[in-house]
Amino acid sequence: MFRTLEISDPALAPAGLHFVTVKSAALGQRADLLLFVPPQAAALQDVPLVLLLHGVYGSHWAWAFKGGAHLTAQRLIDAGAIPPMVLAMPSDGLWGDGSGYVPHAGQDFERWIVDEVPAAACQVCGACSAASPLFVAGLSMGGFGALRLAGRYPQRFLAAAGHSSVTEAMQFDRLIEEARTGWSSEPVDRRVIDALRSARGPLPALRFDCGRDDPFIGANRQLHTDLQAAGISHEYAEHDGSHGWGYWSRHLEDTLRFFGAALETRRQPS
Repeated sequence: MFRTLEISDPALAPAGLHFVTVKSAALGQRADLLLFVPPQAAALQDVPLVLLLHGVYGSHWAWAFKGGAHLTAQRLIDAGAIPPMVLAMPSDGLWGDGSGYVPHAGQDFERWIVDEVPAAACQVCGACSAASPLFVAGLSMGGFGALRLAGRYPQRFLAAAGHSSVTEAMQFDRLIEEARTGWSSEPVDRRVIDALRSARGPLPALRFDCGRDDPFIGANRQLHTDLQAAGISHEYAEHDGSHGWGYWSRHLEDTLRFFGAALETRRQPS
């Protein structure tokens, strides 16, 4: 899939972390992702793959080096709370202050996440394959991406989750310097609820949460209400906290446990 793929030397990178740069056809440029492969995954096949999407102003290193995502995952795996999972933490494509993970004129940031990031993870990590259960989660802009992509590609994801999620593209206007000229204007690319309502086939398991002091708490409450009105099954939670890494680092555990439970449900006989 990739004309070029560069990967960091494991002897020099922190344990379990792999820095990857690929030539992305979807973006027409190089793009980065960070992989975390727990040692328990080394001898396994079809290991679950979790895509973690960052927020505005961030990049592929944010979830690990601001949020300690790999440390949280390793702790839960060691405790037997979740099965071994590989984390794929991509950049959003580095358009302006944030791409929104949506198609733009000339660049497809959605396809980068949905198609190319899992392919790169499988190429780098032998424990992952096209048969690996796929999950997606994100914070703020990444929550918008994760929940919207669950509606756009329900057959691709087993579960999806958002923390402090942006719920409509217009909310980016107070966050990013650039105008959204060239962003897709399709309703499913502009509003999470429209993407989820438009799903063809059963939706993945869904959960999202928000801090009570978060500026997006009203939008998340409205999304919860809209999903209830639409009869779309989901989990929603509110906690103390605001829009920052203290909140996201703490509640990533909730998402990883939710993904682990989705795997258990999948394995149970019908």
